[in-house]
Amino acid sequence: EYPFHRRVSGFTSSLRTSSAETFIPTSVDLANGLHRPHQKPAILRKISAAQQLSASEVVTHLGQTVVLASGTLSVLLHCEAVGNPKPTISWAKNGEEVKYNDRLLLQPDDSLQILAPVEADVGFYACNASNALGSDSVSIAVTLAGKPLIKASRATMINTESPAVTVDIGSMLKTIQKANVSINCQVAGVPEAKVTWFKNKVKLSSTHHLHNGLLLIANVSLSDQGLYSCKASNLHGEVTESSQLLVLEPPRPLPYLEDLTAVLSSAGPSTHSVLTSPSGTKLTVSPGSSALIGCAVDGHPTPNITWLYSGEPLSRQHQLLAAGRILHILNVSDFTDGEFSCLAQNEAGSLTQGVTLAIQEYRWSVDKLTACSASCGHRGLQLPQLRCLLDGAEVNTSYCRETPKPSLQPLACNRRDCPSRWMVTSWSPCTQSCGGGLQTRRVTCQRLTAKGSSVPMSNEACAQVSKHPVDTQSCNRQPCVEWAASSWGQCNGPCIGPRLAVQHRQIFCQTKDGTSVSSDQCSSLPRPLSTQNCWTDACGVHWRVSLWTVCTATCGNYGFQSRRVDCVHVRTNKPVMEHHCSWRPRPANWQRCNITPCEFGTWPRGGEAEWCGNRREGRVVSQKRSTGPC
Repeated sequence: EYPFHRRVSGFTSSLRTSSAETFIPTSVDLANGLHRPHQKPAILRKISAAQQLSASEVVTHLGQTVVLASGTLSVLLHCEAVGNPKPTISWAKNGEEVKYNDRLLLQPDDSLQILAPVEADVGFYACNASNALGSDSVSIAVTLAGKPLIKASRATMINTESPAVTVDIGSMLKTIQKANVSINCQVAGVPEAKVTWFKNKVKLSSTHHLHNGLLLIANVSLSDQGLYSCKASNLHGEVTESSQLLVLEPPRPLPYLEDLTAVLSSAGPSTHSVLTSPSGTKLTVSPGSSALIGCAVDGHPTPNITWLYSGEPLSRQHQLLAAGRILHILNVSDFTDGEFSCLAQNEAGSLTQGVTLAIQEYRWSVDKLTACSASCGHRGLQLPQLRCLLDGAEVNTSYCRETPKPSLQPLACNRRDCPSRWMVTSWSPCTQSCGGGLQTRRVTCQRLTAKGSSVPMSNEACAQVSKHPVDTQSCNRQPCVEWAASSWGQCNGPCIGPRLAVQHRQIFCQTKDGTSVSSDQCSSLPRPLSTQNCWTDACGVHWRVSLWTVCTATCGNYGFQSRRVDCVHVRTNKPVMEHHCSWRPRPANWQRCNITPCEFGTWPRGGEAEWCGNRREGRVVSQKRSTGPC
């Protein structure tokens, strides 16, 4: 045992091999390297016992272990490196850059000095030397006598290319299959610690690991995944650090996708399905239909799927099913040209597979002609008949409305001389507008030639084909009618204003000779007015009101008063029938009054006593007989 209060500096037995200094370059031959114009950095390992300049000061070189005691006041860690250009020296503790302060000092010769070391200073100190050509790093352990110390890393390393990779214990490693993996467990401790390896808490046999705490896992596969733990133990205790090993498998295509079959069974009959492929798949679909596109890939960890259209993320209406492995296109017509692709990615790599949807287009067809517009002559034409087709089948023309129509060229047809036929002109205007007249037209026999000219023929030539059309007919045989009106009646209708009334007259339809007929026969003629306003002294009236009577009550809610309202003539001031004044609103002839609460009081009821009570709303609501005041 090494009590903490004793001044002790010691080393692991593997490093206490000699007291004489021996210089061991790591990456360069000193005999030649120092004279080369350019050289990668190389840190010199000095395997020697630590120098105690005093009872409280320890000086040591890299590649060794320093054990702190209670009286240790200073630890000086030397780091010497060669290289051209001259290397830059930096220090790290347990993988993190050392933050210098009043206890952690960087000396001019790049040595690291720890003043008044405490338990928090325990750890692995790494000297890093670097120049433009490369870098080198060597560690030294500073520990206490007792429980072992493991150099651990908290880094995450992802290896997708290298056939061999080495990490420190504590790291997370993600690597491709068939790589050789080394996990380094650097241990410091006094007395020397024993190293034991575990996988998923199960001890590994000695055949799995090498000397100096290095575990080698050759040609890794998915079965090698797990948590690897390094346990260092001595008489004073034990410590364990672990690394997680994840084996990566890049995305790879699969020949089928079970989820697509399940989704397709629940979709409609117009839904098409297809799987993407690395070389690209093609699917022909009808416009307006929907499509299910499956991305059949596998990998470890499970790849993330990103769907693209023409190389860009999807922005139009769609659905993702089966954790993103199936793309549901609701309407393929929303996508015109371009390729759908699924990008499968995980930490081991990526894979892109594509599919192209070929949409059957609606198109116009002109393979049929309309019937000829004429049986003879020079104007017979046939037009190409437009049909809307989808995959050879005729559909409603509305489906082709977005497709430009082809230019249509009419075709001449039936261009030959016509048989002789009667030709008639339009009827002349009627000689009378009513009461009966005559109109005539011209009738001739002609023949229309194929060149469009008309050749006169004899009437006999046309009579053999059809009967001679009439050339005279009667017209406008309806009788001549007009509106007639009687004289205006008296101006004694209802009053509509001051001195203003209405008068009437009769309107009727009659013939020119005065015979009355139905009004319908005059309906095409403007009808005269049957009423008009007129002036009359009988309507010079107004409302006259008297003064209000005295209110029927002095208080309460039941008092009212009235007045007389009459319709009187303005000139004679005599009353007339009220309907003559109806063109003005009639004034009110009664209203409520004195609507105020009644106060307490007394009133005699006979004899010497009085009745006390309260009048409310004109009624006695309480009373009592009393011989004194209320």
